[in-house]
Amino acid sequence: MSNLQADRRRDTDRFYALLDELAERVGGPRRLKDCTEASGWPQYGVEFFLEDGQVRAGGGGLRVVRVGSHALRTTSKATFWTRLAQHRGPVSGANAGVGNHRGSVFRQHVGSALLETGDWPAEVAQTWGQKDVSPVQRAAERPLERAVSDHIGAMPLLWLDVPDLEQRKSIRANAIALLSQRTGGIHPTTPGWLGLHAKNDNVRTSGLWNSDFVDDPYDPSFLDAMEACVKAM
Repeated sequence: MSNLQADRRRDTDRFYALLDELAERVGGPRRLKDCTEASGWPQYGVEFFLEDGQVRAGGGGLRVVRVGSHALRTTSKATFWTRLAQHRGPVSGANAGVGNHRGSVFRQHVGSALLETGDWPAEVAQTWGQKDVSPVQRAAERPLERAVSDHIGAMPLLWLDVPDLEQRKSIRANAIALLSQRTGGIHPTTPGWLGLHAKNDNVRTSGLWNSDFVDDPYDPSFLDAMEACVKAM
């Protein structure tokens, strides 16, 4: 094993040790389908989605399949919960389960993979991911939006309170870069992962429901900032 590989393994082990500590502090992961605004969330945070069946090499638990955040501009008014709600979609009312993949690239990626693995109408595949569609086309997409909500809603989720904008940016970008299999991430995709069918090549080959930062080097100092945030939870 080269020095670079050894460093990456050490840093990845530290990352997951911090997530384990975070899980203890927040009472374990939540399933997004079971969450509401009243569940208790920070105003600003970083999300770590795990996925059933995606096990870390060596059997050390589930691996992270998405890292995300929000309010990454000083002018943003979004809260952490409003971002999670965009991923989840509504759970009540006439549009229960029908989220909007045009407001969540996470939903867009999951939907593109479901399109490849299921029997969906051709017109849905043609409009998925397009910005301007008619009300009729949106209505045709509703069953797929519900399937996306079901898939994301079942994922275990851990969350980290990160009030500082620059720290949120750093933890998000560097965690993705550390975990990405495109640059040497140590925990390979478990066979059967839905993301292997995503339209976006970065998703398919990184092992993450992320397309940004998957080819970047990581700065291990982000783990110090992450540890401080975990200790403060």
